[in-house]
Amino acid sequence: MNTTIGVTLNVIASFLFASMFAYTSLLTNLNGEEIFGWRMLLTFPCLTVFIITRGYWGQIVTICQRLTQSIMFVVTRIFSAAMLSFQLWLFVWAPGNGHGLSVSLGYFIMPLTMVLIGKIAFQDRMTGYQKVACFSALLGILYQIGFSENIAWPTLAVGLGYPVYFWLRRKTDTNNIGGLWVDMVLSLPISIIFIYSGGEITSDILGNIDTLWLVIGLGVLSASALTFQALSGPHLNLTLFGLLVYVEPALLLVVALILGEEIKASEWPTYLAIWFSVFLLIVEGVTSLGINNKFRRRKNMHI
Repeated sequence: MNTTIGVTLNVIASFLFASMFAYTSLLTNLNGEEIFGWRMLLTFPCLTVFIITRGYWGQIVTICQRLTQSIMFVVTRIFSAAMLSFQLWLFVWAPGNGHGLSVSLGYFIMPLTMVLIGKIAFQDRMTGYQKVACFSALLGILYQIGFSENIAWPTLAVGLGYPVYFWLRRKTDTNNIGGLWVDMVLSLPISIIFIYSGGEITSDILGNIDTLWLVIGLGVLSASALTFQALSGPHLNLTLFGLLVYVEPALLLVVALILGEEIKASEWPTYLAIWFSVFLLIVEGVTSLGINNKFRRRKNMHI
């Protein structure tokens, strides 16, 4: 396991995802549905090639076999694909519609929500750091609801929706890249419908050549980000991978500010509470990483 390579690949992936977040603002001729459709259509073949060349096709075969054995499993896959589609659509729709900050805040909240779901649904043990972090985030959200009388729906959609999606994948034993591929296959029909219903490019390809190149660039960014993220996994332990989760929302926050959004005065207590929660989880992760490395060095010395 080469940690340096893993960190580098993961950080590159985060920068690529953030670049895609900003890149969507260039596609002014397309609505969010069309951008989502093209992203899915262009990313899917790249993901397929990656799975085949890296030897993950067996995961897909197993899932397809299960689809023929259980109607309930089919239902969960359709629901999972719908949730993934919504999240990917929201990611490309938000920057051009003034919700970039809301989505970035949702990504900050997401790991905290996943800790709670792990505790409730899978009886995962919560550490002291995690308990304080979740309590701080809860106070921030309650403040936003109580004093500002609202919290942006994209924040809740990401902060609550994505953890439910990952919970379902873990519950159905499809929490792997093969499960992602199946979800994308089931999402392709709606992606194609979005592309043709918008018709911005398909109706006149030659007349929209500049937009076509921009769309191809979006596909390259999306596929590259997904590939770098997947390649980083084998080089990282769970603690370090969890810490790197926070790089992407931090970059998304910067992108949203660059695009002209701003944090309102009434929203600062919520952001500070959630950033404090994130800080606690980072401290816990760094501490855990240091202890594990120290244990390995001692073990190697004894060997």
